[in-house]
Amino acid sequence: MAEKFYITTAIAYASSKPHIGNTYEIIMTDAIARYKRARGYDVHFCTGTDEHGQKIENKALEAGITPKEYVDRIAGIIKEVWDGMNTSYDKFIRTTDDYHEAAVRHIFTKMLEKGDIYKGYYEGWYCTPCESFFTETQLADGKCPDCGREVKKTREEAYFFKMSKYADWLMEYFEEHPDFIEPEARRKEMVNNFLKPGLQDLCVSRTSFKWGVPVDEDPAHVVYVWLDALTNYITALGYDPANDKQPELFEKFWPCDVHIIGKDIARFHSIYWPIFLKSLDLPMPKKIFAHPWFNFGTDKMSKSRGNVIYTDELAKRFTLDGVRYYALAEMPYLNDGSITYEGIITRYNTDLANNLGNLVNRTIAMTKKYFDGTIPTPAGDADTDAELKALAVDTVRSFSENMDSFHIADACADIFTLFKRANKYIDETAPWVLAKSEDTKARLGTVMYNLLESIRIGAVLLSYIMPDTADSIFAQLNTDIRSYDSALAFGGIKAGEVVGEASPLFQRIDEAKLLAEVEAEREAFLAEQAKKEAAEKKPEKPEGIAPIDIAQFMDVELRTAKILACEKVPKAKKLLKLQVDLGYETRQVVSGIAKFYEPEALIGKKIILVANLKPAVLCGIESNGMILASGEEEVRVVFLDPETPLGERVR
Repeated sequence: MAEKFYITTAIAYASSKPHIGNTYEIIMTDAIARYKRARGYDVHFCTGTDEHGQKIENKALEAGITPKEYVDRIAGIIKEVWDGMNTSYDKFIRTTDDYHEAAVRHIFTKMLEKGDIYKGYYEGWYCTPCESFFTETQLADGKCPDCGREVKKTREEAYFFKMSKYADWLMEYFEEHPDFIEPEARRKEMVNNFLKPGLQDLCVSRTSFKWGVPVDEDPAHVVYVWLDALTNYITALGYDPANDKQPELFEKFWPCDVHIIGKDIARFHSIYWPIFLKSLDLPMPKKIFAHPWFNFGTDKMSKSRGNVIYTDELAKRFTLDGVRYYALAEMPYLNDGSITYEGIITRYNTDLANNLGNLVNRTIAMTKKYFDGTIPTPAGDADTDAELKALAVDTVRSFSENMDSFHIADACADIFTLFKRANKYIDETAPWVLAKSEDTKARLGTVMYNLLESIRIGAVLLSYIMPDTADSIFAQLNTDIRSYDSALAFGGIKAGEVVGEASPLFQRIDEAKLLAEVEAEREAFLAEQAKKEAAEKKPEKPEGIAPIDIAQFMDVELRTAKILACEKVPKAKKLLKLQVDLGYETRQVVSGIAKFYEPEALIGKKIILVANLKPAVLCGIESNGMILASGEEEVRVVFLDPETPLGERVR
């Protein structure tokens, strides 16, 4: 029976479309899952969306729709992105799924009955974007220590989980299981920053908003979003403490072999999650791997900076597999990765178009040219042959070690080291020279066989990183010998078989042209963003003038009137001459609104007139009153309801 392997991503928060930094995790997890399946494991790969919380309730309110409508839309977008990256997940859970919400309610009840949850009052600082509570001392310069945003002082009735009850046990567990959290630096961070200073009891319910799983015993409360979200790893397998017997899927796959998460949520997964599981009397996951982030150059991705890069948009320019490869090859094991368009283009042109694409294309082409497309039989080894063959076999070993230890970028480097060596082997052996003489035909056959087999072994490993590209390579080789075990020894490709048709894997990208397109798009985005911000920006409080009393105000006589006629004043670009009807009399008024209104558009409109203003002469025309309008750079006349009677006093 195959050994089981349960792997999960953190479930994506359903607040907005994921960018490349968010998407890296699902691509990484998919590569590991594909690799483990190839090694013969019975893999269960789980991902999904986290859909409750105050932030989502607020976003839905802003959008004018219900929270469920909002998360349905965003969850759909997230799933489209995951599918668009060709990820092979077995389960996509949503925390609004009925079975999950029911299980969360039962989990809360079980913890409450066990005495691990008690009722009290929470008073402290809350970060809405992170859905996290902080004490005064945990804040960084008065802001959220995780995201740097503003926090809000909160006091509300709440239920608390007794974290302090399990603090000593968790410290012992960390000491007894040094590989529980990786990389090692993350484990040290958890111990030094959270466990050693002492765990405080955790607020696990909220009453200040409603979008969450209600507490059965106290429906005014909803379950804290992290208690809700973390339990997805077991509810996705069907776990529910209300049932005496758990389903076969849970019994088979729990405990989890590895939770793949971002470093920013290591605290929740390595401190809260083990304690929640201990409270439920469930086994601990075997490993938590907290990967670093992708930054745009040296900066965090930010919509306001116009440097957010979306995966689907990247795929249009660099292909789906081009994006998968860049993400996996560029992210270090421990430190943050850097993503720039220049970096993507360099890797794409150098590794994919030149190194891999050129190798496959010319090898297939030479096989057709020199052997009519038939894979030749090798005949003896030269020193260069032995070196290439040894590297091919060693690549599989090194690649596997790196995949097993989550050094994914190093695993990618292993594959491309083999491809680079194969390209060098072509230069060393010069097949075009060997092809000139019948005496070297056997040697040429050996060279071509070694190249085809090296490509095949590389493609086997590449199938976990870039599955579509690997499929294309196997089609060009015309072989179905692609199992992991077939790559363990050199010589799997069959002599005498006929290769397929050569076709370019990747087209070179014109760097200058693409960068110009990207910059133009960025400038257009920032201009549109600035326009929106200007429209939404609240005006600064005016300095104003000296206050007046009610008597002074009443001295100004404002009357309703109707514009009967309107025309432009000759030689005065700003002025319009209007005839207005106050009901009891008609007046002539000159107004500086010509820049903003055409005369015919004003006829018939009802307005407010300052009726007791002394007459003034403008451009030789007498004006008897003033029209009420707002604004300076853009003037807007105050128009009245068409049913408004004329001559009424405005107070």
